[in-house]
Amino acid sequence: MKVDKMGFSDNQDDKQQRIIFSALNEFAEYGYDRASTNRIVKNAGVGKGMLYYYFNNKWELFLYLVKESLDVIEEEYLNKVDLSETDFFERMSKIAEFKMKVYLEHSQIFNFMSQVFIMEESKLPDELRRRIVKLREESYAKLYSNIDFSSFKDDIDVDKAFQLIQWSIDGYQNNLIHRHEGTDFSNLDFESLKEEFLDYIEVLRKAFYK
Repeated sequence: MKVDKMGFSDNQDDKQQRIIFSALNEFAEYGYDRASTNRIVKNAGVGKGMLYYYFNNKWELFLYLVKESLDVIEEEYLNKVDLSETDFFERMSKIAEFKMKVYLEHSQIFNFMSQVFIMEESKLPDELRRRIVKLREESYAKLYSNIDFSSFKDDIDVDKAFQLIQWSIDGYQNNLIHRHEGTDFSNLDFESLKEEFLDYIEVLRKAFYK
């Protein structure tokens, strides 16, 4: 699938693109139940009839966004993860750096899917829920596959260590996103942020490695 700068396939016209962009932001901020089609079309700068020209109803629009967003996450992130690094912390560093770059390119999609994962997943059809479960399983499998365990301390439960490290990094990334919410990402000093993240990785490395 060829993708545009927002991440979705490039076969939509300008009005449909504006509706999609507006809907991503609306669902991300308000969730499905409180999302307003009136706000979506207002922010998109189109008439309400235009929304229903492309989508029969709000639910159809929401499901379309979920499906397309999952395509982007798979194609632009999951399928491009580099698994050649066998040191766990080096791989985590590279994956986190790559994930942040993808997030910056497709921030509306990731914000929307964060809302879906946290609040809306139980509402989805079985087919989409199964796809999300599969996506998570593949993500974790790639993260932990082909890792050299020899550097971990001998008395550490590696599986539990992995979980603690993952929670720590997820928490850091969420904190980073909240700290810079509403910021123009083009003006951020990413080298400084990268150094900050690597400092935390080094703390974790010292805690779990020999």
